Amino acid sequence: MQDFTELEEALQIAFSDKNLLKQAFVHRSYINENPSFPLPHNERLEFLGDAVLELIITEHLYITYPNPEGELTNWRASLVNSHMLAEAAKELGLEEYLFLSKGEAKDTNSKARNYILANCFEALIGAIYLDQGYEQVKALIDATLLPKLENILEHKLYQDPKSQLQEIAQERVGVTPSYRVLDESGPDHSKKFEVGVYFDDELIAKSTGTSKQEAQVSAAEAALKKKKWN
Repeated sequence: MQDFTELEEALQIAFSDKNLLKQAFVHRSYINENPSFPLPHNERLEFLGDAVLELIITEHLYITYPNPEGELTNWRASLVNSHMLAEAAKELGLEEYLFLSKGEAKDTNSKARNYILANCFEALIGAIYLDQGYEQVKALIDATLLPKLENILEHKLYQDPKSQLQEIAQERVGVTPSYRVLDESGPDHSKKFEVGVYFDDELIAKSTGTSKQEAQVSAAEAALKKKKWN
């Protein structure tokens, strides 16, 4: 059974309710396999933590930057997306404390694991908020997420890949990228699209997705990597 003493020391937080801390790490799959486990899964804490996190980030952006609402919204979204939250969770070493089913425990390097970690980070925020209050959560966010904002702004990571590619391509080579469906396969309920991104008639990169939009975004990401513009 997990011992959370080292984590509390790393967080510099001594929980009054140790079960609240433990609950933040309980994935639904673990409860499905262990129905007699005395604690519920972490989804309610995640729900609370998501709201608290958004408020803290929004407050920081509002106080720090005079930019219009639309820009601040994009910056906030890039800071609290699942990739950033999973990264913060890994940096804090949260993964080793997770309560997972045997199947989930084996799946260590997937998108699903990153989502679990991101959700756990939000659940931990919810637990800290209930046990310690707003200021303790704010201190954690100040230490883990807000330092990533400088890199996001410097490299315009708040833009989606299609927007990034369009802006850089227009600036550097004077071309607006276009997208063409190269192939379409699968039944109606499970379509797969292959899309190419072009500069004029030159195919720069291609990728697949379960929708045209998803394939376009993936192709744009591939083009940014190929051009070393990311």
